[in-house]
Amino acid sequence: MTTLPPPLPYRVADVRAETGDTRSIELVPAAGALAPFSPGQFAMIYAFGVGEVPISASALRGRHGGLVHTVRAVGAVSTALYRLRPGENVGLSGPYGNGWDLEAAAGHDVLVIAGGIGLAPLRPVVHAVLDRPDVYGRLAVLVGARTPADLVYREEIESWRGRARVEVTVDRPGPGRHGAVGVVTTLLDRLDLRPERTCALVCGPEVMIRHTARALLLRGLAPQRVQVSLERNMRCATGHCGHCQLGPLLLCRDGPVVGYDRVAHLLLVREL
Repeated sequence: MTTLPPPLPYRVADVRAETGDTRSIELVPAAGALAPFSPGQFAMIYAFGVGEVPISASALRGRHGGLVHTVRAVGAVSTALYRLRPGENVGLSGPYGNGWDLEAAAGHDVLVIAGGIGLAPLRPVVHAVLDRPDVYGRLAVLVGARTPADLVYREEIESWRGRARVEVTVDRPGPGRHGAVGVVTTLLDRLDLRPERTCALVCGPEVMIRHTARALLLRGLAPQRVQVSLERNMRCATGHCGHCQLGPLLLCRDGPVVGYDRVAHLLLVREL
């Protein structure tokens, strides 16, 4: 039976508040370093004395040169990670899973569509595409959040404007909000989409993924040109516990990023 390797000690180098319940934590090696991560891959992060949780990297190189993970406080382990302060230690193992296929996107327009904290696994994609304008075509980033207060990376998103087409919408506007209101798929109508030369990368709540992928297909994208990240219920990272099973797929091993052509029929089955 495959087991996880012992975690390596990593030190918290920086903590940045994103929303009222979400923080980005930069981790640097305290001893040996893990192998390099690719955009979309995840780590198992161990809060000592509490437990471990799988979280995708939200930046592959932070201000201090370390990995960045964006954590929402929703359970015992994630809350313990949310409360970390610079100088404290965690355990880290990885990288695990399949990341975004950026080779398939080379030479194409790249469309990033994120719902809520689903922007975290897609953020390294935006960094990679912006760093290599000679490799990729036009970049568009569509972001949806419940309210303006739930929007992560607000300052950074603004910094992408000018180098990428950036559109943001919220479900419920706050005081003084004059931007778009509605689900993220409504933003597709604002784009000059070239479906025959576009690769779309989608992450967010599963219901959002289903509706977004369907909207992209209706606009002419082929299913194999749509990649989705399905981070549902991952636990062991080795494909043995079965918590992340989606039909024949074990998402910690076969994903979390998969082509929509592989999972479209599975996402339509209510029991799965």
